[in-house]
Amino acid sequence: MTSGTGPPVVRLLHVTDPHLMRDESLEIYDVNTARSLRLVLDQALAPGGVRPDAVLVTGDIADDRTAEAYAHFRAQLRRYGLPVLCLPGNHDRPELMARLLEGDGFRYCSRSDLASWSIVALDSHVPGDPAGRLSPAELARLEAELRGTRGRHVAVCLHHPPLPVGSRWLDGVGLLNAPDLLAVIDAHPHVRLVIAGHVHQAFDATRGPVRYLTTPSTCAQFTPRTEQCLMDLRPPGYRWIELRGDGTVDTQVAWLEDWVVSRRPTDNRDQFMS
Repeated sequence: MTSGTGPPVVRLLHVTDPHLMRDESLEIYDVNTARSLRLVLDQALAPGGVRPDAVLVTGDIADDRTAEAYAHFRAQLRRYGLPVLCLPGNHDRPELMARLLEGDGFRYCSRSDLASWSIVALDSHVPGDPAGRLSPAELARLEAELRGTRGRHVAVCLHHPPLPVGSRWLDGVGLLNAPDLLAVIDAHPHVRLVIAGHVHQAFDATRGPVRYLTTPSTCAQFTPRTEQCLMDLRPPGYRWIELRGDGTVDTQVAWLEDWVVSRRPTDNRDQFMS
């Protein structure tokens, strides 16, 4: 955290949808996902660069839902000695994540307090469904966390974005009970930010006083504003987020440098929906 002459600024590195697998030589969307995550982290966290207060990872960590994939993820992130805040996506196994990605610097689906901000990570996973839903228990947990954080600024994090991103095929597998989440957010004006993954593209919108962000995947991207699945030529990406003491948010998307895509990756909606 940095303060200068004002309130402390919390810096987050947001990475999402790495889609790791037990066999690190395999590819998804024509990308070796273990390599692309490693290169993204090495670029973002290069010595002498900006050091975040935490790394936020919003799901789809293990594409094949194996313990070995989560072990690979843990090993990659542990190299940097930073707190890692995790939550599940539609490809994940929450029960494995809760066991393997908790403790020793890792936090799973919990609240983290950093300076004047609270980061609340939610579970929108629905077994066997690419779309997401927040259970009544999860909504109640959020409500309780928000009641307990009055006087602080709050960022709510989950895998499935609660706002449409403008691609019909993706919006159909977003957060199915988004109105329930938005109603909770509307009742708590100290929520300033919602951060999601899932859509493999950058999205930045404002609804009332709240900013809504999604971030490119650390592997492959989907072309924004399409009717059906169309892979993008953009490289692996990530996002820097600065949470300021006055509740405002600064953010910037970054892309992996020196990454050459010689052809459009194979469009594979079935892979995404599995």
